[in-house]
Amino acid sequence: MNLQDISNGFSEVVKAISPHVVRIEARRRLPASGVVLGDGLIATAHHVIRKEKEITIGLEGGETVTADLVGRDPTTDLAILKTEATLAKFPTAAEVGDVGNLVLAVGRPGHNVRASFGIIGALAGQWQTGMGGTIDNYIENDLVMYPGFSGGALVNAAGEMVGINTSALVRGASITIPASTVARVAEMIVQHGGVRRGYLGISTQTAKLPSGLHAQLGQETGLLIVSVENGSPADDAGLVLGDTIIAFANNPIRNHDDLLANLTGDRIGNKSAVSIVRGGAVQSADVILGERK
Repeated sequence: MNLQDISNGFSEVVKAISPHVVRIEARRRLPASGVVLGDGLIATAHHVIRKEKEITIGLEGGETVTADLVGRDPTTDLAILKTEATLAKFPTAAEVGDVGNLVLAVGRPGHNVRASFGIIGALAGQWQTGMGGTIDNYIENDLVMYPGFSGGALVNAAGEMVGINTSALVRGASITIPASTVARVAEMIVQHGGVRRGYLGISTQTAKLPSGLHAQLGQETGLLIVSVENGSPADDAGLVLGDTIIAFANNPIRNHDDLLANLTGDRIGNKSAVSIVRGGAVQSADVILGERK
């Protein structure tokens, strides 16, 4: 395949997905972009949404419709909108590719679709955002993210959606939220109006474990409890100031991100085992997670 064929191929990809990428006018300054999920649902970036009702959605051909906010998850920078208009669903999603795969970022910050070309620059597994959200894969790209591209699609050479782009999760890097995360968060938002997150009612700081426990447990650090809220799930479970959490639901807890990753919505209202170090000895307790408001 020569360069002209590659060029024409990418042009056809942009034309094919253009109807599924919309303009989002929900803030005073530059509009952002969004991706049609089907059934009137549109996914976009949380940080570009500044109002909740009568959000203007710009479509292919210049038509506009209105949408309302269904819910948002600031921890993954995702928001879901709902319109009564019939919109064409983005046809297919793709698994994360490989470093070096050619990709296109497609957005609609104005009346017309706009595209940027590059490669997947870095990949890694599941990660936690600074606010504690769980992203299924770390995807960094080297594309130019023009103003208003947040909420738009990253697509592969076949025109399949790899994910949704955001400029807000990692400073100085163009990050793509994978399609699997978008689908998971969208489902939770539609069902619950947001992403449910567990609540323990403690403040903690990372602390080194004694050498004997380090060798016994195979981990160097745990989370020292520095405060417990009265009447909180942690208080009801008997956790006290000075306890060091080393495991939750049989998963090692070495730092704050580990704990956040385990306070998932499916555990709310259910009993979970927590292992602590108290007085130099390992003890266990059961805690029933509350829901963070």
